[in-house]
Amino acid sequence: MLCDFHIHTTHSDGSVDLPRVIDLFGQAGFDVIAITDHVVDGDNAIGKLGRFLRLSVTEKKFGDYMERVRKEAQRAWDKYGMLVLPGVEISKNYISSDRSAHILLLDLKRFVPASWDYERIFLEAKRQDALVVACHPHHQSDPTSKDTLFLWNNRERYARYIDAWEIANRDDIFNVISLKKYPYIAGSDFHKTRHLYSWKTLLDCERNVKDVKRCIRDNRGVAITLFRN
Repeated sequence: MLCDFHIHTTHSDGSVDLPRVIDLFGQAGFDVIAITDHVVDGDNAIGKLGRFLRLSVTEKKFGDYMERVRKEAQRAWDKYGMLVLPGVEISKNYISSDRSAHILLLDLKRFVPASWDYERIFLEAKRQDALVVACHPHHQSDPTSKDTLFLWNNRERYARYIDAWEIANRDDIFNVISLKKYPYIAGSDFHKTRHLYSWKTLLDCERNVKDVKRCIRDNRGVAITLFRN
């Protein structure tokens, strides 16, 4: 199955609204996607600015966000046979790249604040049976993208909580993930229509949430592909 587990919409800092995102990926023949809008840390200046600019899903807006994703997921299934997972990208942003980290929580049910410490976030995700993915964990080639190196630099402490690491993000490949033999997926970090053409995940499993999560956690039948027009 052709999959993309890292997609943003106008619910955070994406430029494409949710219905259009569903149609773009559905018409392109995708089997599974995840909607992962940002939840930023409101306890620092960068996070407060993101909230002020409405670039984050907040606890107050979370219920509406999940309901909209649920409705579009049903439409995606009915129209395209495409499975849509609800999720967020926990975004801990600091001036220092070494302190910054972004974490995808896939198949999330209840709101998780980005201001919580890492262990609390990871344990709550496990309680909700959400997938935990360390996204763009190493140096990126895009000069406009800020590196988020905290999880990689502290991998000995946190790897046991992480179900998969992004081995490829948009146009980048992080070979350090392969060298450590960590479980992996790939994603577009979709913000604009052109980001449809980027690294993707291939899964060999049944098209349902339970089997998708098991496949990623076991990291069997997982591959990546560079999706082009």
